[in-house]
Amino acid sequence: MGQLFSLSRISAGFVAVLVGYTSSAVIIFQAAAAAGAGPAEISSWLWALGIGMGLTSIGLSLRFRHPVLTAWSTPGAALLVTSLSGVSMAEAVAVFIFSSLLVFLCGITGWFEKIMRYVPAPLAAAMLAGVLFRFGLDLFLSLQSDLLLVGAMLTTYLLCRYLAPRYTVPIALLVGVVVAAFAGQLQLGELSWQLSVPVFTMPEISLSALIGIGIPLFIVTMASQNVPGLAVLRANGYRTPASPLISWTGLTGIVLAPFGGFSYCLAAITAAICMGKEADPDPDKRYLASVYAGFFYLFTGLFGATVASLFTAFPAPLIMAIAGLALLGTIGNSLAGALADDIDREAALITFLLTASGLTLAGIGSAFWGLLFGLIAYHLKRTFD
Repeated sequence: MGQLFSLSRISAGFVAVLVGYTSSAVIIFQAAAAAGAGPAEISSWLWALGIGMGLTSIGLSLRFRHPVLTAWSTPGAALLVTSLSGVSMAEAVAVFIFSSLLVFLCGITGWFEKIMRYVPAPLAAAMLAGVLFRFGLDLFLSLQSDLLLVGAMLTTYLLCRYLAPRYTVPIALLVGVVVAAFAGQLQLGELSWQLSVPVFTMPEISLSALIGIGIPLFIVTMASQNVPGLAVLRANGYRTPASPLISWTGLTGIVLAPFGGFSYCLAAITAAICMGKEADPDPDKRYLASVYAGFFYLFTGLFGATVASLFTAFPAPLIMAIAGLALLGTIGNSLAGALADDIDREAALITFLLTASGLTLAGIGSAFWGLLFGLIAYHLKRTFD
């Protein structure tokens, strides 16, 4: 029982959810507002997303005994912010169902898994390092905005790496919260706890919306979220079958879309937090960190906007610091795996740099383009050498 309730696993799950919500929850509010959602509908969106992510994270992690963490599609939400203007909530729900149906079909046909078999391990590691790179940078850049808070957390992290390596991240987080509280940086004054109430919206089909929004939402979710999400698993040594992961996220979206569950996908950045040594020294036990993250997701879903406001009560430097500290080991291991082989080093470097650049082309994020150009370089070298 003591092994089950490990502080390091619980902390990794909490930090993963904390980073996910604080980094992009505001985009969810904007996307819902673009479709004309009021406070009740926005609360329902957060309910649907939290419940969906919680159930899939817990279920898939327990099924495969791998740290499978799901998320909402942040690039997809950003797409909706600019695309849902003039679209009714009923039409938006039909778009969500259509996009999730495409994801589901992509999973059950095995198409996605077949493609991912052709992604070399060094390129997957390079893409992961590129996705996480900005979090490492933000850790040290945040020293400039709050030297005392971030400096205390960084010092704690460095000391605990030798004194209490299993509890490095939770202790650093605790120190950060204490310092922020004494400095008056925790904004907890306007919190009021209340349960979210799901609001059902009957879908209404608009062919132009399905084609103009649904298909781009599907492409962005697959290319910018599911590809790096599966690459994170592969880079950390987990050979989890892709088809059931993609199928279940798509099916979850079909069921919960009428309540605001616009898109579910594999997590990449937050999933990496649950896959590092800080979560558990034993790779076979790290799936429990994702299970705990799933329970935190369920909690955030039940309390919706209240929990989102709680996460925003933490100062930005604290969030950037704890995310960077939690991902330092993963970034280092990914870079080591990506650049270890002389033959694949140039292709891996192209993948890493292009992914880290943050480039967006045709509405698709840099992770997809980094992998694409890395694959081109990889196969060209093998063709002409």
